[in-house]
Amino acid sequence: MSGTLAWNRYGKSRVRLVKVRRAADPHQIVDLTLDVQLEGAFEAVYADGDNAACLATDTMKNTVYAFARRDPIDHVEAFASRLADHFAAKPAVSRARVSAIEHKWDRLSAGGRPHPHAFVQSGGEHWTAVVTRDGGGASIVSGVANLVVLKTTDSAFSGFPRDEYTTLPEARDRILATSVTATWTYRPGTTDFSGRDRIRTALVETFAAHVSRSVQHTLYAMGEAALGACADAADITLTMPNRHHLLVDLSPFGLDNPNEVFVVTDQPFGLIEATLTRG
Repeated sequence: MSGTLAWNRYGKSRVRLVKVRRAADPHQIVDLTLDVQLEGAFEAVYADGDNAACLATDTMKNTVYAFARRDPIDHVEAFASRLADHFAAKPAVSRARVSAIEHKWDRLSAGGRPHPHAFVQSGGEHWTAVVTRDGGGASIVSGVANLVVLKTTDSAFSGFPRDEYTTLPEARDRILATSVTATWTYRPGTTDFSGRDRIRTALVETFAAHVSRSVQHTLYAMGEAALGACADAADITLTMPNRHHLLVDLSPFGLDNPNEVFVVTDQPFGLIEATLTRG
């Protein structure tokens, strides 16, 4: 019995790259983790052990570092696009996919002033970018992940259907907490990727100000605000797990609990997701 190769992809994963822009004053730092993945006519590599068309994954890694030396990496999307163009032009390659995670660093302060060359990494929030290049052109999807936000009021969940299995009490004033993952697709031909900062600002400001009737309700408002903040974003997908904060019953101890003491539960959790496109 012989097999047929129906699909294949290979590449180099978790390429770690830090670039310091020393010419800038103060210094600037870019911290990336990149994946390079290729698809194409590599049947002979798999079936026959013929590596004539197999670009070494070590070469992919070295290419990332060489491009980083010449590229200012002002926007990770543009850097990933140049890498994708390079790899897509290699023999036998039909599709090149470059994905990147940008790890966030904030400038430290010393003596009440921002320090010119010292940084701190707090929390797990990071930027993402995925560039896919094939014969039909390029697709660029950017995002932000692990954006943890919480509000202590202006959040409710009531009026939902009840049946014999419903035990959840209605809540008209509750904590709303989530870890936002957002990804948006840039319209074809976009070259200015500064919109991501405006999108993040729209997401967090809308979360803070929105009077929420549910996580879904706030997700929709955040998505609308994000699209309004960046004309080059064709759509946006939001994933918002509900980080539940449950009111503790203190009555066994003869104490009341006027919406002040909560227990945080990790699992199970509600998971709310949606994609908004321009109408």
